[in-house]
Amino acid sequence: MKILTDEHIENLQISPSICVQWVSDAFAMKTQCQLPPKISVHPRGRDFITTMPCLLPEPYHIFGVKVVSRMQGRHPSLRSNLMLFDTISGELKAVMDTNWITAMRTGAVAALAIHTFRNSHSSIYSFVGLGSTAHATMRCLLSLLRDEELTIRLFRYKTQAEQFISDYSSYSNVHFVIVNTMEELVEGTDVLVSCITDAQGVLVENTSLFKPGILVVPIHTRGFQNCDLCFDKVFADDIGHVKGFEYFSQFEYFDEFANVLANREQGRRNDKERILSYNIGIGLHDVYYSYQIYNLLQ
Repeated sequence: MKILTDEHIENLQISPSICVQWVSDAFAMKTQCQLPPKISVHPRGRDFITTMPCLLPEPYHIFGVKVVSRMQGRHPSLRSNLMLFDTISGELKAVMDTNWITAMRTGAVAALAIHTFRNSHSSIYSFVGLGSTAHATMRCLLSLLRDEELTIRLFRYKTQAEQFISDYSSYSNVHFVIVNTMEELVEGTDVLVSCITDAQGVLVENTSLFKPGILVVPIHTRGFQNCDLCFDKVFADDIGHVKGFEYFSQFEYFDEFANVLANREQGRRNDKERILSYNIGIGLHDVYYSYQIYNLLQ
């Protein structure tokens, strides 16, 4: 058994474009996997400990289970680890830190969803919550949109927005704007990405601020429940992970992201549809990333 730390993984210097390719490859095999919905327990308040299993299809003969937790007051508040098993021998192949994996596969899925579901004239992209997930999303998005001119709106919080701008100052095709209210962030934007891990209630009460053609990507699902009732389409990475949502039965249209990527279903039909993309994270991506990284480190 190998013990693989985030440092081991980060030293591989895996590019954002490879991260996007890995989530795409994993989505392509989703129907062949055994992927039970994640199970969460709640020790106190809004803290959680979540177990995420997945069995990859043959010929991988790999099973993995990730445990991710959020604890208020811990830094970072989100942490995760994964156990990787060989399903033929039963051997525990590795115990891995998956903080890097969680951030990068989450960012890669979000970036792929933006690339897939945005309207055809998108140019303004707005971010609230500028931690590690937002950075991962930005890196993966820039790998997909390297030839486009982008205006990035950032919601001000402490000095995070200024630091975010500094981190991407070398990109000549990116122009940043800092705003102070959610209304300024949302109005007129083409894509809204929320990377906050804890939202108390709805973040934008007035749904008329969400213009026709907008794509909203609530990475940690919180804060946009009112959009469930008025947006034209909702997509998610797995139906089992969202069918328990309060308004799931009232979605006007729902499908899985993997079906759109495989051309089994159409995603955006026109530039007026308002779309929600609830890609809240599935064990398939964690296990597939871990499998690839384990082989690279071998």
